Amino acid sequence: MALNLGSAAFFSVAPPRPRRRGAATFRATASPPALDRRRRPQNVPGEFFVDHRCIDCQTCRWMAPEVFKRVDGKAAVAAQPSSEEERTKALQALLSCPTASIHTDKPTKDILQVHNMFPLPIDQNQLPGVYLCGYHSEDSFGATSYLVTHPQGNILIDSDDVADHRKWAERLKCERIIHTGDVEEATADVEWKLNGSGPWNIGSDFEIIHTPGHSEGSVCLHYKQLKVLFTGDHVAKSEESDDLNLFLIYNKQSVSLQLDSMRKLLEVDFEWILPGHGHPIRYKDVQAKNSAIESLLANYTS
Repeated sequence: MALNLGSAAFFSVAPPRPRRRGAATFRATASPPALDRRRRPQNVPGEFFVDHRCIDCQTCRWMAPEVFKRVDGKAAVAAQPSSEEERTKALQALLSCPTASIHTDKPTKDILQVHNMFPLPIDQNQLPGVYLCGYHSEDSFGATSYLVTHPQGNILIDSDDVADHRKWAERLKCERIIHTGDVEEATADVEWKLNGSGPWNIGSDFEIIHTPGHSEGSVCLHYKQLKVLFTGDHVAKSEESDDLNLFLIYNKQSVSLQLDSMRKLLEVDFEWILPGHGHPIRYKDVQAKNSAIESLLANYTS
């Protein structure tokens, strides 16, 4: 099953099967020395660097925060990796960069090994079967896609635009879900169209919650057993603080409607937010989650 949260669609995939590895063509690869001149001057000297095509999507900064920071409105390497773990995270960010703006100063032999790590587990102990897909798209401003493996069928979660939904449906032989509020010509053939305000269940463990505001058909996916909420563009964490943030400048509907959708989440039992943009958020408990939502509501209504 595939779900797009920002414009609202899911895909239904068959139960897990062993993955076959093969040669891959990378969108983002180590750059040849000839591209060194395109290094942003804000990068520190060393192996990794970011070029001028960066769109400031945050992806690298939350995937490898020890290495990448925002400098003068775009990402830059603030510190070269100081351990193998940090270097692996930097390479994962390189492969996930939606504009292929991250490079190494010479080709690296372990890029295929890092590629084979995807999809990346979010937290193997707390969130078994929940993965970060990586390879973010510029078309969705670097939005994050997730994979959930489940005995009743897997779910591929597209957090933003649905530009490639038909390609994935054909490749994975899966069904798609979208709310009728976001159906356009390109998504008219989606298999499941949600009507009304829900909620809707997918099996016994998943619930789709209608959260209009960002768009008419915006939805969140609640993985009840693991207490996880996939929020798409509905809400995320501010990069500058621990506060929750709404993407108001991109909203297609009113702020008051989106705030009503946030109030609805006070009644939902979750402790994790996996957003379409930015770092995953884990709260101590449901009360801490509700405090964060109430603080957001106060900030936008005071």
